[in-house]
Amino acid sequence: MSYENDSEDEVEMSTRKGRVEFEDDNGSMVRYDRHARGGGLVSPGARVSAEATIARTAYVEAGATVGDQTRVDEWSWIDRDVSVGADVTVGAHVHVGRGSRVGDRARIGSRARLGAGVVVEMGARIEEDTIVDDHAVVPGRRRTRRGDEGLAA
Repeated sequence: MSYENDSEDEVEMSTRKGRVEFEDDNGSMVRYDRHARGGGLVSPGARVSAEATIARTAYVEAGATVGDQTRVDEWSWIDRDVSVGADVTVGAHVHVGRGSRVGDRARIGSRARLGAGVVVEMGARIEEDTIVDDHAVVPGRRRTRRGDEGLAA
């Protein structure tokens, strides 16, 4: 689907009490509800925490879940069946591919593209403009306990 470059004349869209409906590229009617925090578009088949923030131009598709204190920035797209943990930051213009899993406290930089089935481990960092191939695993950052630094294994 292309949303960003479509003119108002090309996209038939209606809104009703926070609901947005339009016809996608395949001719199917697609419905989204506006999220209370940020006004982003959330499929009725998605589960998004009331404590998350979804930017007004961001989309969360059916089957996706978004955890507490997570922020999804402008023009980002959380695809079908994606799981995004708590306290995650998804930058602007990001696509998280179908069936991907993003662990708690992960950070995804703007304009990153994650393929289908990607696993982003807890605390992982993905830099801006990064492309992550389908089914890749992005390792998280290990936290050391205070006082462990400098000890031999």
